Amino acid sequence: MRSQPTMLLRALSALLAYPDAELRAALPDIEAAIRAAQDLKTASRDGLLALAREIARRDALDAEARFVDLFDRGRSTSLNLFEHVHGDGRDRGPAMLDLRQRYLDAGLEPSGNELPDHLPMLLEYLSCRDVAEVRETLGDCAHILRSIGNRLLHKRSRYAAVFGALLELARAEGLDPHAPVLPPEDLDASWEERPAFANDRAPPCRPTDFRR
Repeated sequence: MRSQPTMLLRALSALLAYPDAELRAALPDIEAAIRAAQDLKTASRDGLLALAREIARRDALDAEARFVDLFDRGRSTSLNLFEHVHGDGRDRGPAMLDLRQRYLDAGLEPSGNELPDHLPMLLEYLSCRDVAEVRETLGDCAHILRSIGNRLLHKRSRYAAVFGALLELARAEGLDPHAPVLPPEDLDASWEERPAFANDRAPPCRPTDFRR
């Protein structure tokens, strides 16, 4: 990592936000942050820009529906990281509390309706931290990022570019388009106890998932 990737991390967080009108209006700023990033290879940068252009180009309702289909209807591509580690097990609660305390210890108080393990929130937190912590944290969850990214590749979704970029920032093994993908899960069975989440997402390109 050649520099502190603050704006890049915020741009990646924004790209994983619900593609509402606010996000779409911020896409030029997001693209500028991606173009200015010194920490990505050209192919990674091009993939992120292609995703931003796709969001801008699609009909708004279509973009929103595709986002929900990808990230809100199944555990395999959930943006809540502990879904991939603990599922609905009893260990998830303590892990969530530990992560929230980590934010509080840094002087950041989560706001809004998202859980502490929501990936865009984690990325906004990391945008306020030093390079060593960014790399270590992304490295610790690299196996989850890779699993989600490979599934998105399998679905031919441009959102895979975000996960590839995060693995690159972590200096971890990248995505593998040939990696085996498990059969689709039974969504009713795996998420029948899941509480409903609001669709409002944090505004892009500034750390607004937190209150100082």
